[in-house]
Amino acid sequence: MKKRILIIEDQPQMLRNLALMLSLEGYEVFTAANGRLGVETAIKQIPDLVICDVMMPELDGHGVVQALRAEASTATIPFIFLTARSDHGDIRTGMNSGADDYLVKPVPRLDLLAAVDARLARSEAVEARVQAAAASGTFHPDFSSHEPLASLGLTNREAEVLLWVAQGKSNADTGSILGMSEKTVKQHLGSIFAKLGVENRNAAALLAVEVLGRPKA
Repeated sequence: MKKRILIIEDQPQMLRNLALMLSLEGYEVFTAANGRLGVETAIKQIPDLVICDVMMPELDGHGVVQALRAEASTATIPFIFLTARSDHGDIRTGMNSGADDYLVKPVPRLDLLAAVDARLARSEAVEARVQAAAASGTFHPDFSSHEPLASLGLTNREAEVLLWVAQGKSNADTGSILGMSEKTVKQHLGSIFAKLGVENRNAAALLAVEVLGRPKA
């Protein structure tokens, strides 16, 4: 079955070029000309990967990734940012929000294909691990307590944040649940990423689910 890729980009020529490169490689490509349409298309089509520009009208890339991470059906879709060189200061914000990688425009063909292949391969590997564990009958993540996550070297508050992130909650939702600001949630996530040695919330959530799925002694 063809892998399905959604490209969200407001520059028509860039959108056509990316779509053509990926189509020629055998991917099924969907496109959206702005962030709002991109979110609608992602929820409707459930692609295997999303490539999204950062700076766009109506809803920028940060808003897109936050919206997709807040939806259960799209929360774990690999997400790659497209950025201009001057946008590098915003990359960490995007990664904290749930992006998995970024590419600098204009995107060379080989860089695009390498990034897409890597993210799809990682997603398939994660899915295979989860399915294998589930099939063994021993994988039943218990989200009733954040305490097992302390074994990852996290503080009590960081463990609480990670518990909800692992359940697909957005930063805003996590803040509401725990009674803290969205800014504070992001600060905790930055500390969590550093302690776990990961780059983004998806990788952190995977580690959390693995810990929460371990058989109890």
